Amino acid sequence: MPKHHTDAEWSDKSKNLLRSELKRKGVTYAQLSDLLSKIDVDENEKNIANKISRGVFTMAFFLQCMTAIEVTEIRL
Repeated sequence: MPKHHTDAEWSDKSKNLLRSELKRKGVTYAQLSDLLSKIDVDENEKNIANKISRGVFTMAFFLQCMTAIEVTEIRL
């Protein structure tokens, strides 16, 4: 039977997944902000840092980030 996670644990997992993809691509939050603007997503570096540090963001934001840094596959 699968383990049941708390919301905080899910937030940590999502935050760590996004951070690891950014690190793998060598992309900083400032660079991510620039890349997001190229796909018409207006997020400044501070807002990005806050969202990711909280681990609470929409799936839309996650997909926008993955698109901006050209990630096409995610391993969970």
